[in-house]
Formats: sequence, structure tokens, C-alpha cells
Amino acid sequence: MYRKEEQPLPPPEKFELPFEGKLSPNNRWVIMAELIPWDDFEEEYAKLFSAEKGAPAKLFRMALGTLIIKEKLGTSDRETIEQIRENPYLQYFIGLNCYQQEPPLESSMLVHFRKRIDGELINKINKKIVKREIDKSDKEVKKKDCLQEKGEKIKNKGKLILDATCAPADIKYPTDLGILNQARIETERIIDNLYKPLRVKLRKKPRTSRKIARKEYLKVAKKRKVSYQERRKAIGKQLKYLKKNLGNIEDLIQAGASLENLSKRQKNCLETIKKVYEQQQSMWENKTQSVPQRIVSLTQPHIRPIVRGKAGKPIEFGAKLSVSCVDNYVFLDKISLENFNESCHLKEQVEKYKKTFGYYSESVHVDKIYRTRENRNWCKERGIRISGPKLGRPPKNVSEEEKKQAHSDECFRNAIEGKFGQAKRKFSLNLVITKLPETSITSIAITFLVVNLSKLLRQFLSLFLSLFTNNRTEELIKPPFINFDYTLNNFYVLKLIDLSENSWSKVA
Repeated sequence: MYRKEEQPLPPPEKFELPFEGKLSPNNRWVIMAELIPWDDFEEEYAKLFSAEKGAPAKLFRMALGTLIIKEKLGTSDRETIEQIRENPYLQYFIGLNCYQQEPPLESSMLVHFRKRIDGELINKINKKIVKREIDKSDKEVKKKDCLQEKGEKIKNKGKLILDATCAPADIKYPTDLGILNQARIETERIIDNLYKPLRVKLRKKPRTSRKIARKEYLKVAKKRKVSYQERRKAIGKQLKYLKKNLGNIEDLIQAGASLENLSKRQKNCLETIKKVYEQQQSMWENKTQSVPQRIVSLTQPHIRPIVRGKAGKPIEFGAKLSVSCVDNYVFLDKISLENFNESCHLKEQVEKYKKTFGYYSESVHVDKIYRTRENRNWCKERGIRISGPKLGRPPKNVSEEEKKQAHSDECFRNAIEGKFGQAKRKFSLNLVITKLPETSITSIAITFLVVNLSKLLRQFLSLFLSLFTNNRTEELIKPPFINFDYTLNNFYVLKLIDLSENSWSKVA
């Protein structure tokens, strides 16, 4: 059951504290709370619950706010709840009316939040926040630039950067021999559980040869260098042991054992092991190293190997992302747990740009894989310049303007690489620790939302600090004062103040 709070949240100055004092309106969490349109998406979140049945659910602001705090601070689920319990600013951020000593929710609720708030909803929030900030400009300038006379086409505006990356999952580096050994161990545990209720009926437990199989595995796994013949022979032996265990499981089921004696995790693991055996047996017989939809983890069978061709990491294991960047804001356009060719989604990403802002971009900055003949012709028909050299044999004589333009395009495209570095070094994109496919997608989408919120927060704080600075060297010898004219121009240029109304516009 979902119940919306009827009482509006108090401003930070009236937030009740157990000790005397007030929350500062200039705190980063108070500013970020004003940047997010909580009420606009609460109805969509409330549709997931029954209006009458069930216990009252946590509000949307508390659910999304908790996930943002976890990503922003880089803490675990339990540590995030402890931080919220100790910090009044974090309690205000998630929508509480006053400070409370007890934690507002359990750490296990974050798993449910990640299941309920899917990546599509987070992307909608991300786009709305960024679009609102980009659209904050003078109304007269907007009419002159965007609203053309009737019968005239809207001109292309802005620059769009496209690229793809991989979000590695938290798994052990997979090898064929290691996966088969892990599968063998899991089947031995399943045999033990299935045999327990049949002890009276079956006096002898099926033989598994687990000690011999482990010795055979360690004989190769402990070697520093293993030849192809040794590895292939070891894999063949583990396949025989695994086949024997799967046969024993079928015999136990026919003898009266029930799969209900297994846990949910063991049931899913058994289905995954059967698929792993089929794939590994096919590769071993055909002497190949690839197979469609190859499983590289028993605990996370949805993960696939993503061939990137990067130095040091030719292959990564995790979700593949297709991302666009506009004015240093990043959008998650496509995420897939299967490998895909990112060049096939250029048209879709450009159309999303038009749907969001109302016009095509002037140029699209991409790397070599996007520059296909089909994409070039499609962009040319819509008046969009695609970066990079033309297809075919390079010309002998290249003008200075073309060289300068090519260098400028490559430098401009580095912005999205910087965003990837920020998301992977400062936030959790470099190692996604969530296990389920739906929670992994939510965690990745939250990362890009927090990246954009961090940019907006830095932009606001830098303008706030400019109130107390003066960049005119001529006035350095004068007594310090607030340069209101200089600051006013900065706020007007960065669209945080509306001069037509002669008042500060809300950041939200």
C-alpha cells in the first residue's frame, strides 16, 4: 500500500533538531534536494503498490534519495543507513520532517528500492533535470533562436557526443577449468541435500569422486604455465566428473528425491550448471573458444564477455552501455547485458536528442566504429555533420582548416571519456556489486544521475563562491568587497537568474 504525505516538507531553516540550531540552506544535500523533481515521479512510483492492501510503503523520495546517497558516498547498504541515522542533512534529503535517532529504514530495503525503481524511470528523472537546466535562458533569446516563423524549419543546434563502455561486474576472472570445477562442487552439494531424505531407502550415497576430482583440478590450477594439451586434458576430466554428478542427480530424483529440498539459489544454480555443461562440452568437442550466450559465472549467469580491445583489458565482463553527452551532461541511452554493435544505435540516439530538445544537433562526435556509410548518409540528409575523416582513400593534400577541424573534434570528444573516468573512479561504474540483472541496471543508471547532479552542484557552489571573489586585478589594492555586477552576469550567463523578473530564479 502506498500513502502520499499530505503535509508539505518544511524548509531547511524549520527542520526540527534535538539540539538548538538550523540546517544551512547552502549545504550540498539541501541544494541537491531542490534540484530533483520528487513530486513529478511520485505518482508513477505509487502505481507499483496497491491503494488499499498491504502495509504503507516508503515514499518515493526516501527510496530514490537513499540510493543517491549510497552512490554519492560510495558506501555499502548498511553503512548508508548508518550515515543517514547520524546526519540530519541526509534525513532532510530523503524527506523526513525532523531529526530522529532511530534509522528510518532497514538496509535490506535498498534491494527492494533497486527492484522497484528501474533504469527507465531513473533515465526519465535524469533527462528532466538536465533539460530543465539547459532550458533556463532568457525568453526573448529563446524565441529568436528556437521559435522560427511559420513555414521555416528549426535550425540544428548543439553538439552531441556518442560512445560506449562496459560496466564490469563483481565476479572472479572466469576460466573454463575454474567454471567446471565450481560447477562440480555445486553439484556435489546438491547431491548431499537430495540424498538426506533417502537415507533409509538408499543405503549407499552415489559416488562423486570429489577428492580425486579436486586433485586433478589442483594439479593444473597450481601450475604457473600450463600447455594447451594439459589444459584440454584437465577440462576433459572435469567434464566427465560433472556429467557423472548430473547423472546421479537424475537418479536421485527418479528414486523419490524432490527438488523442493533444495533452496531457490540451488535450483537456479542447477539449471545454470546444465547449460554450462552443454556449452563447455560443445567447445571441447569442436576445439573452439567461443559459443553463443556463453556463461562466465554460476552466480550471475546473465553476465557476458564483452570484447573491448583496450590495452590491459581486452575483454570485460559486465553490462555494455551506450551513452550520449550534451553540454557535459551524460545520458544512458541503451544498456544491455548482451554484447552489441554500438554503431547500430546512432540513429536512435540522435532521434532521442531531437525528442528531448526539439531539434537535431549541428554535429555528432563519435569514434571510428560509428562512421559507417549508412550513418554518414543518414546524418547528411538531416544536415548533421559527423566528425572524422571521409571514407575511402585519404586525400594527398589536406587543408589547414580541415586539420584544425579534425583536431578540434577529437579534443571535444574527450569530454565523454572524462565522464567515463569520473563514473568509474569516483563512483561505482568500475565495479557493479549488485547481483541481479534488474538491480545492476538500476545501479548503473543511478551512477549517471549522480554524475549530472554533481556537475549541477559544482556549478551552483562555484557561483556562490564567486560572490566573495573579484577577478579584476585593478581592484586588488582596494578593500575586499562583493562584486555584485560581475556575479550577476555570471548567474545570468549560466541561467540561474532571470533578469526579466528582477529576482533570483529557483535552482529547482
